[in-house]
Amino acid sequence: MTLATLHRTCGPALLLGLFASTLIAQSLPPQKERLVTTIDQQQEELISLSDQIWALVEVAFEETGSAALLADYAEAAGFRVERGVSGMPTAFIAEYGSGQPIIGVLGEFDALPGLSQQATPGKNPLHEGEAGHGCGHNLFGVGSLAAAIAVKEAMERGEVSGTIRFYGTPAEEKYFGKLYLARDGQFDDLDACLDWHPAPKIEADVQSSLALVDFIVEFRGQAAHASADPWNGRSAADAMELMSAGINAYREHLQPTVRIHTHMMQAGDVVNVVPDYAKYWVRVRDSKREGMEPVWKRVEEIARGAAIMANVDYEITLVSGLHEVLVNRAGGTVMQANLELLGDITYTDEETAFAHGIQQATGKEQVGLDGTVKPLEETKENPGGGSTDVGDVSWLVPEVRLGVTTAPVGTPWHSWAVVACGGMSIGHKGMLYAGKALALTMYDLFQSPETLAAMREEFAERRGEATYEAILPEAGPPIPGKK
Repeated sequence: MTLATLHRTCGPALLLGLFASTLIAQSLPPQKERLVTTIDQQQEELISLSDQIWALVEVAFEETGSAALLADYAEAAGFRVERGVSGMPTAFIAEYGSGQPIIGVLGEFDALPGLSQQATPGKNPLHEGEAGHGCGHNLFGVGSLAAAIAVKEAMERGEVSGTIRFYGTPAEEKYFGKLYLARDGQFDDLDACLDWHPAPKIEADVQSSLALVDFIVEFRGQAAHASADPWNGRSAADAMELMSAGINAYREHLQPTVRIHTHMMQAGDVVNVVPDYAKYWVRVRDSKREGMEPVWKRVEEIARGAAIMANVDYEITLVSGLHEVLVNRAGGTVMQANLELLGDITYTDEETAFAHGIQQATGKEQVGLDGTVKPLEETKENPGGGSTDVGDVSWLVPEVRLGVTTAPVGTPWHSWAVVACGGMSIGHKGMLYAGKALALTMYDLFQSPETLAAMREEFAERRGEATYEAILPEAGPPIPGKK
């Protein structure tokens, strides 16, 4: 059932009660009850914001409308807003209050190419070939801003003091916008930072991620007629194939935590010409930055060897790289307590049927949605999974992470199925829940210098003697249309 259908059948007042009643499992202290009420009272506007961003589907560094919606909403709520920070037109910082502590919350809003989808449980593009929010970022930014606004209102009531700061962070899916903010020192004065991410379950996230590096290899040779005089040609495509073979031979000798992905972006245009240009995109990951770096350098040596064998020139261009997340269990414990206060998300029969439709269409067991709060897990040494530019933030400030259900169990992420759920009430419920969990946790951190000190102590211990340096080229962010 979509939000519009709920409005027609229930009306705004009953809809408000529907969301509120499914989320609060036990009595909250009055101060925390007021935080929840703030989000409940704005939920129609918040859902509208999310749906507008869902419909805009703007990709990396092109999120002009999405960023403006969030920045304008923050400004209207009384935040001081700085736009276009760190050379990124769609990045902004919204701040309220003054003095210490300074607590940040992250918000993303970029879509993924090629995932256009209607809010239906079967694959049904809205606009064939266009983008879609296959990672739920239309929910991410709005949920985090909702939390910031709720805490801001608590500051206005005199319940907490300090500074709340919302970061509008673009291009997480491709260019990793937080790296440019990190390099510019935008997180350096924070006492703590929080984020959440759409997920198939509710949990305080105390697992790390994978470190990553992206680079492009370009080979340049000599074109020639592929039949009449191939001996006059030097094939850039040969070099790319040789590099691919070298990487595949190397895989046997890598640690199990390492991943190497490649994409042959260009290798000639027609079959009867020896190609003089080839372009190869390479991504290397490992569970730790210190493990990723030697593999990265070895792969660059493989590129050099391939160029020598094919007798062509080569050039390597760094795109960017990510650090693994530094876990903070002290902060995760506070988040866990607030999840248990809020309790589980429950779903209507219509939402469960929608989830079953998603699972049937994607070949998964039709078990529906999991809205239960998971116990706090032990932190694993090598958790696997993906990478995130939140990892770089976590090397600068204690980071508290959260996952909240916005799609059915087993849903393929970065797919049309996530887009579908993000445009209807399943996604909306998760977004509002995340906003409340973040707000309650930020409130606790503002109230407890002891907790902030414990988080900082754990942060220092996990980082050790390492220093942070963003893995970025010297040039600024690759803004489309900007030379």
